[in-house]
Amino acid sequence: MQKNCYVYETNTVEGEDVNRQGTRINAVMAEIQSRIAARTYLPGARLPSVRAQARAMQVSVSTVVEAYERLAAGGIIASRPGSGFYVEGPVAPLTLTQIGLRLDREIDPLWVSRQSLETDASTLKPGCGWLPAAWLYEAGMRRALRTLARADTFELAEYATPLGHPTLRQLLSRRLANTGIEAGPEQIMLTDSGTQAIDLICRFLLEPGDVVLVDDPCYFNFHALLKAHRVQVVGVPYTSRGPDVEQFAAALREHSPRLYITNSGIHNPTGATLSPVIAHRLLKLADQSDLVIVEDDIFADFETHPAPRLAAFDGLSRVIHIGSFSKTISASLRCGYIATRTHWIENLVDLKIATSFGGGRLAAEMMLIALTDSGYRKHMETLRRRLAEQMVRTIAHLKAIGIEPWTVPQAGLFLWCRLPEGMDAAVIARSCLKDGVVLAPGNAFSQSLSARDFLRFNVAQSTDDRVFSVLKRALSEQGA
Repeated sequence: MQKNCYVYETNTVEGEDVNRQGTRINAVMAEIQSRIAARTYLPGARLPSVRAQARAMQVSVSTVVEAYERLAAGGIIASRPGSGFYVEGPVAPLTLTQIGLRLDREIDPLWVSRQSLETDASTLKPGCGWLPAAWLYEAGMRRALRTLARADTFELAEYATPLGHPTLRQLLSRRLANTGIEAGPEQIMLTDSGTQAIDLICRFLLEPGDVVLVDDPCYFNFHALLKAHRVQVVGVPYTSRGPDVEQFAAALREHSPRLYITNSGIHNPTGATLSPVIAHRLLKLADQSDLVIVEDDIFADFETHPAPRLAAFDGLSRVIHIGSFSKTISASLRCGYIATRTHWIENLVDLKIATSFGGGRLAAEMMLIALTDSGYRKHMETLRRRLAEQMVRTIAHLKAIGIEPWTVPQAGLFLWCRLPEGMDAAVIARSCLKDGVVLAPGNAFSQSLSARDFLRFNVAQSTDDRVFSVLKRALSEQGA
C-alpha cells in the first residue's frame, strides 16, 4: 500500500495535473486529521463515505479514495470491507487550535496571549490586559511577605481547606455586600484564579456540544477556554449599555444555551458598563429558560461608580459571581473566588479537590493581609486617578492619528477603538509586532469575526510615545 502512495505523486489521476491532484489529496487528508485532532471524529467513528466526502469538499471520488488509503497506510484510519473507513487508535491529544475556525495567528486568542506573556521588558504591550508591574500594589505585597515570614510553619507549608481561607471568605462576603450581593462565607469558594473559577464552573455545568453565549466582543480567553470544553459558542452583539437584548432573546430561542458568560462591571474589551434596564431584561429572559449566567467581576475595584450586578438583582439564584485580584494587587500571586448557591458550592468543592486538591494557603493569607492593609484603599484611589488621566492622554494620542474610541469608559483600563476606514487590525498588529509593539486586534475578541477594524488598547500600557509613532507608521503603510 505504501508503494501505491507514491504512484499518485508521479502520475495523473483522471487526467488532472499532478501538483493540483496532490494538493487536493493533501487537503482531504488535512481535513480528516484536523477533525480527529479536534475530537470531532473519535476512535471507532465512521468517516463520511468517499462520495459524501467528495461532494463536501468538491473533489473527485478518486481523490478521496487516495486520501483515505494514505491515512489507512499511516494507521490513522482503517478500512472495513463493505462498511467503510473508521478512525483508529486512541483519542487524539487535545489541540485547541484545531477546534473551530482556523484563525490567522494575529487574531488567535492563544497566540495573542502568548505574545503578551512571552515577550521581554523591552517590548511595549498596549494590547495586553493587565497593569504594568510598577502600577500594582507592590508596597502592600512586600508588607504581607514580611508578615508571613514570621508566621507559623503551618501557615507557610500546609494545604488550604477545601473552601479556602475562612477569614478571607468573610471579608469577600462583606465586600460583595457593598455591591448588593448577599453571599455568606459558606457560599464562597476560593480558587487559584478567575480563569480556574470559570473552568470549574464549565466542568460542573457543561457537556461537550452544549451551547454557551458570550458577548461579541468579549474577553478573548473565554473563547480559548470554552474550546477546551468542546462546547458550541454563540456570540451576542454587545452595545454600550450591555448585550443586545433582542439578539439575546433570539439566541435563547434558537440555541437553548446552558451558560452565558459576561462582565457586568467594566466590560472587557469595550470598557462599557451594564445598564439597570438591560440587566433586568436579561434576567427576565433567563428566568424563562434553563440559562445560568456567569458574571466575571474581575475589574470591580477599578470602578468609580459601581454598575449594577446581575448577581445582586438575582440573589445568586441563576447567576454565579466570580472575581480575582490579579489586576489590582498581583498577577504573580494567584487567588480568585466563586460565589453561588450553597448546594452548588458543595459540588464545586469536590471538583476543586479532584483537579487541584487543597489549593494554596499562602496566596490567600497574602491576599487577606493586602486587602485589609490600610494602604490598599489609598493605592486604589491613586490607581483610579492615574488611569483616568492616562485614559484622556491615550484618547488624544489615538485621535491624532485617526483612531476613534467606540465609547469613552467611565473607568478602567480599556479603550475599544475603531481604525480608519479600510484598515485591517490584524495587518496593523503584524506590522507593529516587528517594531516591538504587541497589539490586540478586534477579531481576537469577536466570535463572529466582525471586529476586523477594531483594536483594544490598555491605557496603562500606552504611556510610551513609541506606541503611537509605531502605530502611525503602520497605518500609513497600510493606507499607502
